[in-house]
Amino acid sequence: MKTTKWFLGLLTLCMALFVSACNTNSDTDANSDGNNETAEAEAETKIFASESGDVEIPAQPERIVTDIYAGEFFSVGANVVGAGSWTFGNPILEEQLEDVIDIGDPVNLESVLESKPDLIVVMSDDQYEELSQIAPTIVIPYNTTTNIQDTVEMFGEIAGAEDEADSFIADFEEKAAQAREEINGVIDEGATVGIYEITDQGSFWVFGENGGRGGQALYNALELEAPESIKADIIETDEVKELSMEVVPEYAADYMFITDYNPDGTSDSLNQFTESSIWQDLEAVKNNRVFVNDFDTFYPYNPISVSHQIDLFVEMILERAEENGK
Repeated sequence: MKTTKWFLGLLTLCMALFVSACNTNSDTDANSDGNNETAEAEAETKIFASESGDVEIPAQPERIVTDIYAGEFFSVGANVVGAGSWTFGNPILEEQLEDVIDIGDPVNLESVLESKPDLIVVMSDDQYEELSQIAPTIVIPYNTTTNIQDTVEMFGEIAGAEDEADSFIADFEEKAAQAREEINGVIDEGATVGIYEITDQGSFWVFGENGGRGGQALYNALELEAPESIKADIIETDEVKELSMEVVPEYAADYMFITDYNPDGTSDSLNQFTESSIWQDLEAVKNNRVFVNDFDTFYPYNPISVSHQIDLFVEMILERAEENGK
């Protein structure tokens, strides 16, 4: 009888120890799972320091809405689901924009909601409060970066696509180097290049590196030189300037690239200018080194467009040199 009691007591003690061990393991597993979930949640977001302050954003956003930066995100392989209306006029991005929702210009909040973004990136903070209620929102003002390399790096960081950014930059720099080699000796040493625009209202503007119209391609990628007047008044101040027709010769270059802003095709501003005595007296005109370019193709300054513009400028320069018998 004593033996039986002793055995039952031992059995009860073993059962108690077993249950205790199971509970301890369960608590440990639960804590471990909790820690893993916390770490995983932390890994799924990151902090981006923006003009609107530090913003917690997805580490790798899957549905991006942006007003003007679609091309920047496309350059790093990010998925853009909504873009501003003006973006759709860019012929270089036509295929990549096929399934993208037009969110309007200015941004239409209902269209943004329809896009179901997990990240919003805009140029202005005008609608920041409303947009940030839909998804984490970053404000990146125009000209936050001033060259293609810095631009791609920043958008690669935002999209969690640093490797893709590095790859794009490497390809871009290789293309730029090859393009410089192609025009080496075709453009005379010391020759200058200027970028201009004539509008449907008859105003005439001069641009530097960061106003679109091919500035990044001509001045940064191809490393061509601007006249001193443009360097001093435009490039060094990072401004654009409207010129009266009388002072156009002061900002003229050996090679002049002019975008024609004529959105509805009814303006006669370009013809009136080319028929003027001021135009006829320009050395670039006399030497057949003026190029009139399509606004939609040359206005954009996103990395993909700039890369394409390099090819177009090289083609123009080589064809014109051949035409001029050089």
